[in-house]
Amino acid sequence: MAMAVVVIACNSSKSPMGTQVKEPFTGNKYESNNRWFRGVGKGESADENIAKSKADLNAKKELAGQVETNVKQVADSYVSEAGYGNKEEITDRFQDLTRQVMNTDLADVRKIGEEKYFNGERYTVFIAYEIKKAAMFRFMKKQAKLDDKINEETRKAIEEILDEEIKKLEALGD
Repeated sequence: MAMAVVVIACNSSKSPMGTQVKEPFTGNKYESNNRWFRGVGKGESADENIAKSKADLNAKKELAGQVETNVKQVADSYVSEAGYGNKEEITDRFQDLTRQVMNTDLADVRKIGEEKYFNGERYTVFIAYEIKKAAMFRFMKKQAKLDDKINEETRKAIEEILDEEIKKLEALGD
């Protein structure tokens, strides 16, 4: 009996930070990994459509940030190893390509979850998206081939970078 009182007392004590809240789409299934870019967004508004639009935008913004960060690391690493003389130009063009690609609607962005809540006054919407990394890199390669602002040497370097990343992903069992 005394043990039960101690357990209840410990469980009912408040954290100085407040009560921990578990939101939808948390955990490994919704986090990026070596094969997937994943992003979760939350939107709140008195208007249901605005809440959904905010969640959608936030999730895609998170995805874009992850892709951009990953691509920068990949490009810096590859260009340094390959010993290209125009390292800065290649990296800048690669990042421009990434931004250009992320500003288009990608066919391979998949919605993996959406939940909507209404508390009587406001809607809260959560949306989760994912992009398969290999598909993203293939799409970027296709866009690089079509971009007439990229000189041939830079295009070749970008294609090599993307081919190397695609090869790594396929070795994982893409």
